[in-house]
Amino acid sequence: MEGKGVIMKVIAINGSPRKGWNTATLLNRALEGAASEGVETELIHLYDLNFKGCTSCFACKLKDGKSYGRCALKDELTPVLKQIEEEADAIILGSPIYFGTVSGEMRSFMERLMFPYLTYTNPPATLFPREIPVGFIYTMNVSEQEMKNYYGWHIGNNERVLSLLFGHAESLFSCDTYQFEDYANVVATRFDPEMKAKRRREVFPNDCEKTFEIGARFAKMGSRTA
Repeated sequence: MEGKGVIMKVIAINGSPRKGWNTATLLNRALEGAASEGVETELIHLYDLNFKGCTSCFACKLKDGKSYGRCALKDELTPVLKQIEEEADAIILGSPIYFGTVSGEMRSFMERLMFPYLTYTNPPATLFPREIPVGFIYTMNVSEQEMKNYYGWHIGNNERVLSLLFGHAESLFSCDTYQFEDYANVVATRFDPEMKAKRRREVFPNDCEKTFEIGARFAKMGSRTA
């Protein structure tokens, strides 16, 4: 990456409807890691915004079009996309896994973020104006082995496309997470509450430290390039 130096701003995107649970906690730790290196940080909660996914209008692909390479939809996501293009020196995405994929809000965000920059050329290329690191934090209720068996292709594809568009992408997985505040109040006999609580105490803090390290490392990877 050109222009080695200090990253000025790291933006995290929360694709979970909860602001104080697993995904948000990990994202906040990542931002704390970035802030420890003296950079500006911001956390955006997608469920606070009123927006849609891609509507397949193809305005971002029109020759000499005013929205070429940019999403033409105007809603509450529009300023977020503009901020990422103009201000972000690193992005950290976070989402729980719902039915084998990211949350609906995160998926809609990713469509709007990625498709305008992806060229319909052979080979595909990117219209994003510079290289920035992108991290993706996934939280899920399944074990590490189940994640590898069932979710590997989805996670790997996200990483490949993000790498193409932004230059660098990596993933972190927080598995077998503590899903409910009180398992006694829900019908969830598939799970052992004591084992879940034990993992929350012993493993989740390690995941938090890993995300802190990602944030700190991203803050050292390079400065914004024109």
